[in-house]
Amino acid sequence: MEITAVSGTGETVAPAGARVLVVDDSNTIRRSAEIFLRQGGHQVVLAEDGFDALAKVNDHDPELIFCDILMPRLDGYQTCAIIKRNPRFAHVPVIMLSSKDGLFDKARGRMVGSEEYLTKPFTKEQLLKAVETFRRSPA
Repeated sequence: MEITAVSGTGETVAPAGARVLVVDDSNTIRRSAEIFLRQGGHQVVLAEDGFDALAKVNDHDPELIFCDILMPRLDGYQTCAIIKRNPRFAHVPVIMLSSKDGLFDKARGRMVGSEEYLTKPFTKEQLLKAVETFRRSPA
């Protein structure tokens, strides 16, 4: 569902930024992603691990999720698989984040349903391009 506003003059106004969930156990990575995404005009929700992410997905209904792979308790692969198994959120694009750039890691991410894989450290341009590319389009 994309929200379109109409100004007082009847012109269509560009939709608000995407609601993006960033899941990473590193405070530095979460904050960097938050700054970059907010600068791009997006709404950002932060989660520090997979369990926190599952609650926030349900509460905030994000349009896109960036998810670290290596996290304690519930890793990114498990988190992505759980989100994708829920019919309410199966359509939400998940982009895996990792400091590893291996073929196996990328393949495993695809197997659990992720759309893309970004290697850390990422740039502002990479994050914003990913949002632009994978944001849900209106049905």
